[in-house]
Amino acid sequence: MKTQRRKAGKSINSRQTAFTRFMLIVACLVIWMGGISARLVHLQVTKHDWLKERAAGQRLDVKKSKLPRGSIFDRNGRALAMSVRVKTLYADATQIADPSAAAKTIARSIGAKEKDLAKQLSDAKENERKFVPLLKAVDETNVQRINRELDDQTVRKTDAPNFKGLHWREDQQRSYPYQRMAAHVIGFSNAEGIGQAGVEQSQNDILYGAVIKRVQERDRLGRIYDETVSEKEPPKDVVLTISSSIQYMVEAALERAVTSSQAKAGTAIVIDNATGEILALANYPTFDPNRLGEITADNLSNAAVQQVYSPGSVFKLITYGSALEKRMFTPESEIDSGNGTVEVGGRRFSDSRAYGRITYTKAFAVSSNVCAIKTGMKVGREGFFQTLTDFGFGKKTGIELPAETSGIVRSPQKWFGDSLASMSIGYEIGVTPLQMTSAFAAIANDGVRVQPHIIKEVRGPGGEVLYATQPEKFRVVSARTARDLRIMMREVVVSGTGKLARLNGYSSAGKTGTAWKFDEKLKKVNSAKYVSSFIGMAPAERPAVTIGVVIDEPRVGGRNGGQVAGPVFREIAERILPELNIRPNGGRVPEGDVEDIPEITVAMDSFPSILAGSELNTTAAVIRPETPKAKNIVFDAPKVSEVKPPRQPDQRSGTKKAITSDTAKPKKNEAEVMSRPRVVSTPTPTRKPPPEILTSPKKERTATEKKKTKP
Repeated sequence: MKTQRRKAGKSINSRQTAFTRFMLIVACLVIWMGGISARLVHLQVTKHDWLKERAAGQRLDVKKSKLPRGSIFDRNGRALAMSVRVKTLYADATQIADPSAAAKTIARSIGAKEKDLAKQLSDAKENERKFVPLLKAVDETNVQRINRELDDQTVRKTDAPNFKGLHWREDQQRSYPYQRMAAHVIGFSNAEGIGQAGVEQSQNDILYGAVIKRVQERDRLGRIYDETVSEKEPPKDVVLTISSSIQYMVEAALERAVTSSQAKAGTAIVIDNATGEILALANYPTFDPNRLGEITADNLSNAAVQQVYSPGSVFKLITYGSALEKRMFTPESEIDSGNGTVEVGGRRFSDSRAYGRITYTKAFAVSSNVCAIKTGMKVGREGFFQTLTDFGFGKKTGIELPAETSGIVRSPQKWFGDSLASMSIGYEIGVTPLQMTSAFAAIANDGVRVQPHIIKEVRGPGGEVLYATQPEKFRVVSARTARDLRIMMREVVVSGTGKLARLNGYSSAGKTGTAWKFDEKLKKVNSAKYVSSFIGMAPAERPAVTIGVVIDEPRVGGRNGGQVAGPVFREIAERILPELNIRPNGGRVPEGDVEDIPEITVAMDSFPSILAGSELNTTAAVIRPETPKAKNIVFDAPKVSEVKPPRQPDQRSGTKKAITSDTAKPKKNEAEVMSRPRVVSTPTPTRKPPPEILTSPKKERTATEKKKTKP
């Protein structure tokens, strides 16, 4: 019995031991499988992206190369912008054993700070970065110098520099050989090769250097078994219409004029009348696109297409052109300027003196405000507005430059009672220098306006012409009207306000303009700030080119368009006409015969400008405040009437009226009184006079006139 019990106990213990061992093995398997599963989850979920990137890095080799950005040429094939080959020094941080020691040696050669470089390499090594740019845009001379200084005899490498972890990469850099010349036309591109201004920006898609991407797949032994190449269309070259020689002459003349007159800025444009090609477009101050650090808000803006200003008397070309097109007069017809004062919409405008009855040609030559206003009123609102739109005002010219503005032209429904009168003499409207010069070019081209353009053609990598600009053409006035206007403009230069624009060897024609500017601080027109301009053409009989000159805020040597901008026109024309192989057709200007008729300038500083705060570098235009009475006047047909100037200021009203008598001010201010345009505001039976005061007009006198006693 005992023996049987003993055997049964041993059997139970053996089974328990076996079960325990089995469960122990199962537990180990469960733990092992759990650990394997956790590791798999960690690798395939948590570390998935990292492992995938590392595997791809070992298996895939991605190489990128960028084709040089397209070049920009002038019309004669001179390179104005090109890409040059340079190199970039970079480090493979995974190959550098001691970043601090390497930084100490490298910093001396590349001119970097050792502390900053050591931190950069250490961070890159920690992140296993294989491309760390250290020095960009290195030319071949500096490449050789750095290679010599970093030559480590203990290192065996197949590429330079002979320094562990350092390599060179082929790169490119934009170069502008002529530096500041035509900077506002060409523009510039950034370090990534993307255009930021000028043609570089507007034609970026054409010029952009294509990136060629090669993806090579390798086996475990590093052998390439597959390669994929992706590339974009190769870059193209752009040929401009400008001539570098003419551009240089224009920029030199403009810079001298701006600096000598201590002006704020200046713009000059030369247009081929027949083709609409821009032969030169200059702004001053300017910048060097090779030195991006010099660029500021003051010199970056392309005023030729971005500045909006009130043109002043040059706009009288549009006024007289509209009337001539309607056959309202001929250049020899006469107009009565009366006593030199005209009233429109309850507001008086006046000339510096009473011209009486004179021909339209003479009125245009002496820049009579009264005659221009009377002419504009005969044309009427709808007719005048139609002429504005025909000449392209209020719309972009379509030139291939970025950020062009359309100017400011309001519809007739938004005009006030005196708006037509104001616009007839170049106020209450905003234009760009290019718009105004293009309008004159249309008259020079027998009334056909050719769309101005700066791009002549686009060429492929092999030099073949892929695209040539075909500008649109519009007839704005008849050939007869254009010829009559040229006759009138010729008289401006011969005996009027533009005598300083006469040329030696060539005949010329044009129109002066002087406009007072709106002052943002004063919130009114500032009589100390002007925009002086002259736009002309030569030769006068068959004009080949039109030249527009706009000087912003001249401070020394006069302020009238004929005094400030006229000589610039003369200098430019006399230099570029021989360059264009234009045969001389005139004599020399007599020495000392430079006396100029001062231009009459009108400013209404009691009203805010329609240009105030609306555009960059805006100047004055005149509108009436939006009062209920002013709104009612908009739809009334304004009447033109001649009135006599008041004998003395009205002391009862509490406000001063513009002075129209030479004896109304002390003798010490006679020069100031004579140099200001006459704009007089008088109360009418139906409404009160405006609260602000209209200043007396200015008329600039020449040095000869100042010596004489006042009549």
